[in-house]
Amino acid sequence: MAETLDKKEVVVVGMGWAGSIVAAELAKSGRQVLGLERGREKTTQDYLTAHDEYRYVVGHEMMQDLSKETITYRNTLDEEALPMRRFGAFLIGTDVGGGGVHWNGDTWFYHPYDFELKSRTEEKYGRDKVSNDYLIQDWGITYDELLPYYEKFEETAGISGEQNPMGPERRKPYPTPPMKMTPLLSDFKAACEAAGTTPFRTPAGNMSEEYTNPDGMTLAACQYCGFCEKFGCEWGAKSSPIVTTIPVAKQQDSFELRTNANVLEIMKEDGEVTGVLYIDPRTQKEYIQPADVVVITSHTTNNTKLLLHSELGTPYDPETGDGTVGKNYCLHITPSVTAFFDKEYNMSMGAGALGVTIDDYNNDNFDHSEYNFIHGGSISMKQQGKRPILENAVPQGTKNWGAEFKNESIKAYNRSAGAWAQMITLPYVNNYLSLDPTYTDEYGRPLLRVTYDLTDHDRNVHEFIADRIEEILDEMNPVSKNRSELGEHFDILPAHNDHIVGGTIMGADPETSVVNNYLQMWDADNVFVIGGSNFPHNGGYNPTGTVGALAYRAAEGIEQYLDDNGPLVDA
Repeated sequence: MAETLDKKEVVVVGMGWAGSIVAAELAKSGRQVLGLERGREKTTQDYLTAHDEYRYVVGHEMMQDLSKETITYRNTLDEEALPMRRFGAFLIGTDVGGGGVHWNGDTWFYHPYDFELKSRTEEKYGRDKVSNDYLIQDWGITYDELLPYYEKFEETAGISGEQNPMGPERRKPYPTPPMKMTPLLSDFKAACEAAGTTPFRTPAGNMSEEYTNPDGMTLAACQYCGFCEKFGCEWGAKSSPIVTTIPVAKQQDSFELRTNANVLEIMKEDGEVTGVLYIDPRTQKEYIQPADVVVITSHTTNNTKLLLHSELGTPYDPETGDGTVGKNYCLHITPSVTAFFDKEYNMSMGAGALGVTIDDYNNDNFDHSEYNFIHGGSISMKQQGKRPILENAVPQGTKNWGAEFKNESIKAYNRSAGAWAQMITLPYVNNYLSLDPTYTDEYGRPLLRVTYDLTDHDRNVHEFIADRIEEILDEMNPVSKNRSELGEHFDILPAHNDHIVGGTIMGADPETSVVNNYLQMWDADNVFVIGGSNFPHNGGYNPTGTVGALAYRAAEGIEQYLDDNGPLVDA
């Protein structure tokens, strides 16, 4: 039988970027906050021996244990979903700091167009530009409303960069200057200019210099070691919750961090949310944690699953179009081209977001009247630092084993580089999240089921963007190129990226969204859900900066709710 604990004002489920921002902000104002994390507590010292590609990249040391809890996956509604046995298309982090510890550091403001995608598209191109099978909608908030929170996240995280010539004019400079420019990136920048586009430095959460943020947290300067993605930074030079927001929360007497606390359900009594049920995986003992406010801040998949397990909100039904929980699931697709050169570069050095980007084919920065798609994607080349096991690109036609492969991969190591895009993916009527009717986790609860396949819109944007990447790389005079291709159906095993969104989307209408623009549930005033799961669609940028901005705004909303109670936005 579950043990009932003393009540807290606020319980936060998941201590990644979103959860730690909310916890720090509320605790600083004296609110009693409990942070629950299913994994262990980690600090920079835990990553002093982290330069181990096999352990962290091949073995996924920092990710959810799929032998105990996974997702099931299918392409279409008439297929049986099967469990994902190894990570590929996306990663689900665990431990204190979550994905904010193993990320690369790319930090963007979404474009004003993204927040009003439906209304701006229809105004410029008409209602028939996008089929009704694509469930596009506005976010219920504008860029201008979110801008102060974007700026606050940048200041907390010490983001570096320079003005995007295709984006809105910045009100403030980046907190830190751009990272170093390498010979490879200089050549790519020149190629972009020769192709008639406008390159700029990728905004990065890898510190270009030592930086102390407004909360007094000091981050070290990046060493360009090349171990960012899927690794924790032992230097404290990659902005993450464990060197910014979590230490601030822990400085407050009103905050408590409780690890090994896997939340299974949001508890209700007489229809009102009263707290959460969690289990300690070490002892299998269950606890009921009462709270005035429940804040869900875990991974996109787990946010949605927790609402479905708790019977909060109405599950989305693709056949009727009714319901909202699980709706608008999207995955970032990445058109890419790898070029092989006669010229050598030092590819061992790098950092997660050390790069050059163009935005000329993103958002509505070009006229789409003659194209069979909307939006587009940002195109980048990044020098992340090649590693010895999986960084072994070879020209097409090379055998993938034996002496030929070894010779070509050694030759190509310092003579090859890729460029790729973060590409828009629109929500589609049959792409959604639900509970699996067959498979369960280690606690006997249904796994989350992902139903997802490629769409015609995906293919149209992918081919357009891949053509643009090739045009730019041709200006670098490559010997040969490898271009990514989309298969007949989406396959969950090849690696894509971690940017999956949707499932608990935000909006201005309870009929089409799960939360309002403070990320407060329409169906439960004292429940806030924060993360990539709030995005009604994927944009042409990495999502972390937007998650951080939304978390800061939600923290203000929670503070207001604790004072006044009730809905923060009229339905």
